[in-house]
Amino acid sequence: MTMVTPASEAQRDAWRSKALPEVERVRPGLWSIPVPLPIPLRYVLVYALELPGGVALVDAGWNTDEAYGALAAGLKVAGYEMTDVRAVLVTHIHPDHYGLAGRIREVSGAWIGLHPADARLIHGRYDSAAVDALVEQERALLERSGVPAETLDELAGASLMIRQFVTMAGPDRLIEDGDRLDLPGWDLRAIWTPGHSPGHLCFAEPERRLLFSGDHVLAKITPIVAVHAQSVPNPLADYLDSLAVVRKLDVDEVLPAHEYRFLELAERVDRVTGHHEERLAEIEALVGATGGGVTCWAAATRLTWSRPWETIPPHMRRAANNETLAHLVWLEARGRLRRVSGGPDEPELWYPA
Repeated sequence: MTMVTPASEAQRDAWRSKALPEVERVRPGLWSIPVPLPIPLRYVLVYALELPGGVALVDAGWNTDEAYGALAAGLKVAGYEMTDVRAVLVTHIHPDHYGLAGRIREVSGAWIGLHPADARLIHGRYDSAAVDALVEQERALLERSGVPAETLDELAGASLMIRQFVTMAGPDRLIEDGDRLDLPGWDLRAIWTPGHSPGHLCFAEPERRLLFSGDHVLAKITPIVAVHAQSVPNPLADYLDSLAVVRKLDVDEVLPAHEYRFLELAERVDRVTGHHEERLAEIEALVGATGGGVTCWAAATRLTWSRPWETIPPHMRRAANNETLAHLVWLEARGRLRRVSGGPDEPELWYPA
């Protein structure tokens, strides 16, 4: 396996030892602030970009008092207060990136920026009046995937608990692919990188040769790319295409939202692309070996995961099913597998083409 070179040994060592890394001055005018998360990822790296008279943030963290306090303390190390935040550039609307944005805006008056494709999902995902419909859509998807009836309700609602970590806040500005952000002293350019979410954004800084990669490219793990109730039909195709886009960038350092900063962007993109190629081959072979057709759920239970299937908690089993479905859909679109829709109460079956 190709290993990337950490840009910060201390940050890499903290990740390995399951510790919270220190606030770091990455470059003149640029800070990395770890904000703790109540999930195995442990923290999100929020980046503070110094401006005349304040700072802009890339991502925000979950909406908890602990996270807010950690972000405030990190800003203080850099010489700023929460009231000095002028902008929050959200890479995507998952709670660990978007959850605190509204609270920061309430305190500072900062503007929030988000890609339109993710902005369209906010109401359905986080508005209490709309979330029941989203759960029902997810339940129907899982039912078509062949999830057993006794676990359908549990899996369909498995992510409801994370809504408490979000202050629902519509964006003040929509950031499109190729936009240059109005941040004095910075030449920050938005790159639309759909896949992990429909509106995921990376931000490139050509003069400083930096890429703020969000969850799109990480040092060791790969982001979840899944078919779900709010996804596009073929998110893996989008993800692989947008990986190819960022691979062409000439940067010296990648600043992701998790784990640690690293140097070799192209090499890491090649490794992530290779991982998905291996996964696609594994799934295609599994479907071919069944002969009589297999459901998405049955395929997911037989794939190689980082731990035994029996030990995977329900919300992660749902993610595993939906990731598997994303790979099945990609193979179907390439004519390598075919899908046979069942009756009203029957799941879809997958066959070799």
